[in-house]
Amino acid sequence: MIRSFLWLLGGAILGGIIHIVVILSLPSLAENTSWSRISALDADHKMLVLPAITAGGDNPLQLDPELVYGICKIDINEAPAFVQGTLPDAFWSVAVYNSDGIITYSTTNRDGIGQTIELGMFNSAQTQLLAQQQIEVSPNLLVVEMVHNEAVVVVRAAPPHDVMRPRFEAALAAVSCGPRP
Repeated sequence: MIRSFLWLLGGAILGGIIHIVVILSLPSLAENTSWSRISALDADHKMLVLPAITAGGDNPLQLDPELVYGICKIDINEAPAFVQGTLPDAFWSVAVYNSDGIITYSTTNRDGIGQTIELGMFNSAQTQLLAQQQIEVSPNLLVVEMVHNEAVVVVRAAPPHDVMRPRFEAALAAVSCGPRP
């Protein structure tokens, strides 16, 4: 009886270990990730306004159809990246995602920023140059120190009415994203 109980206990423990290893390794084995979908878009160092989501339409990134989205893929390996522009006077937010899909920085216009966004993303070496004042930046710049060199910047804007959607899309398209020329 005790021998049967020990076999069952050992099987349950081994099964639990296998289950945990498989569950934790699946994300690294996935090929169709948000990062791969965004990499397929033409958003390298420029703001790409995503088309409006229609009810019942294809929505692979599972976006909210009420919002206007702009995305920009950046690489700060060679130089810091900057996101600068003026957005409409309504709710908007900015989030910086690393390649694992984890938000490394996020802010909204409700944080006292107003309509103007000035965001600079630096790696640790570039942050040291910034601290030594060897990189010229605006005094209003929000500085984000990145651990990874690649990231995706997502800007969301909430037009109060559908008729205002084209104006919001135009404002997002005018936002600059990438290294300074």
